[in-house]
Amino acid sequence: MKSAKLLDRIYRQSRHHQVRQREHCLLLIDQGQKKVKELMEIFDVSRRTIYNWIVNWDSLGMVGLYNKSGRGRKQTFSLEQKEQIKVGTEKEPRQLKKVSFCCRIVPIRTSAIVKTVQIILKTMNMSWHRMRKGVAKSPSRV
Repeated sequence: MKSAKLLDRIYRQSRHHQVRQREHCLLLIDQGQKKVKELMEIFDVSRRTIYNWIVNWDSLGMVGLYNKSGRGRKQTFSLEQKEQIKVGTEKEPRQLKKVSFCCRIVPIRTSAIVKTVQIILKTMNMSWHRMRKGVAKSPSRV
C-alpha cells in the first residue's frame, strides 16, 4: 500500500465521514492490526467492500476513496421549473400552493407541494410569507 503518513493525514483532516472510515480501515490493514473478518464487523460492510476500498486506494490513491459523482437521489425539479417557482413566488409570495399549481409543477403528491416549494425557495435565499387568518394579538385596551 501507499504511504501510511498520507493515510493518517487524510484520516485526521477529511471532512467526509465515509472517507475517514475508509482511511481508518486502510490504516488498520496497513499496520497489520486487524484481519478482514474483524474489519467487516467493525465497519459493518462486506468483504467485497473492503477489497474495493483497497483496490481503489492502490489504483487511484486519494481520489479512489471519495464517492463518485452521480450517487444519491436526483433532483426533483429541473432548473427551468425552479426558475418558474422563483418567478411565481415573486408574483404571489403569500400563496405557495397557488404558485406550485400555476407553474404546473406536480411530480409529487399534493400534500408535500408547499413544503417542497419552501425548500427550493430556501436554497435560492428567498423568503415567503403566509397570510394569517386571524388577528395576531388582541387589541390593547386603553
